Amino acid sequence: MMCPHCHHNSSRVVDSRPADNGHAIRRRRECENCGYRFTTFERIEVTPLLVIKKNGNREEFDRDKILRGIMRAAEKRPVGMDKITSIVDDVESKVRALGGTEVSTQLIGNYVMDELVDVDDVAYIRFASVYREFKDMGAFVNELNELMGRSQDDEHALDDDDHKE
Repeated sequence: MMCPHCHHNSSRVVDSRPADNGHAIRRRRECENCGYRFTTFERIEVTPLLVIKKNGNREEFDRDKILRGIMRAAEKRPVGMDKITSIVDDVESKVRALGGTEVSTQLIGNYVMDELVDVDDVAYIRFASVYREFKDMGAFVNELNELMGRSQDDEHALDDDDHKE
């Protein structure tokens, strides 16, 4: 590894530890020529993944776009950064597990919504309102009613479990 300070081509690893939830290794290195210490990251090389936009254009997959979208939806909500990062990790894993080289924004959005619905109802609705581009109040109300119906079904399931004991 080339030293960023003196450009000598030899360094030794001083410390290694997992990073990015085990998806990378952080290495602390020391230049054997000048003693300068620097950090490198080693991660698995993944095949490029293209995202097919609604208008048919294609662009490279960017997990930061998903992160920003979820952060906007969860703004001023009790959703921690660890949970948001975990959602992004899960969505990226699902997308890459498909094994293809292209994925639609629709599928990515559905994966995000599947994760958010169990985390925070308000963040879910905020994300859905942008992702699904509600055209009018009726579409928004329908989504709210669907979410409320799921919540009530969950409550009834819990009540049924309580009566079984």
